[in-house]
Amino acid sequence: MDAIGHAKGYWYGKDPGQKALAVDVLNALRDYRVSEQAMRRRTRSAMGMGEKDLLALRYLFEAEAAGKVMKPKDLGDRLGITSASMTTLIDRLVESGRIRREAHPSDRRALILRPTAGSDQEVRHTLGGMHRRILDVASALSPEEARVVMDFLEHMREAVDAIDDDPTDEQPQDPGSTAS
Repeated sequence: MDAIGHAKGYWYGKDPGQKALAVDVLNALRDYRVSEQAMRRRTRSAMGMGEKDLLALRYLFEAEAAGKVMKPKDLGDRLGITSASMTTLIDRLVESGRIRREAHPSDRRALILRPTAGSDQEVRHTLGGMHRRILDVASALSPEEARVVMDFLEHMREAVDAIDDDPTDEQPQDPGSTAS
């Protein structure tokens, strides 16, 4: 076990050629993800919102910043939810004063969704300190370090997005091996 309690090599096998530092990097990435998930839970709790509600606001803020409009169907597609669930989510966000429905600027039959100024202020108040801290950490990287981190994260994204052809081809881990 390391200082944080990670068992060395549980997920990554006992290959003697395995680089211990690589496992340490993966454990650090896992620890970051756990912290980020906890921060998101705290944010949702502080704002009294569900995960999809907060994501909906994020997508609406992004669309507005890009000068684009977002229809309910577009938002539902981004969130991966049905039109019935989308209607419930919109009703909830409108009732809470976080978004508003407006007539589409060029299609009078359609509606668009916009975040309210109050929701923007609420999100900035709730997340502003955390966003400043993480920007400070990223800003402290040299250009070379930033490129290494970006490349690493891009390659990690590609690795987890890849779909295995036949997951049964891999040999299962020894169930008696040390757990992480």
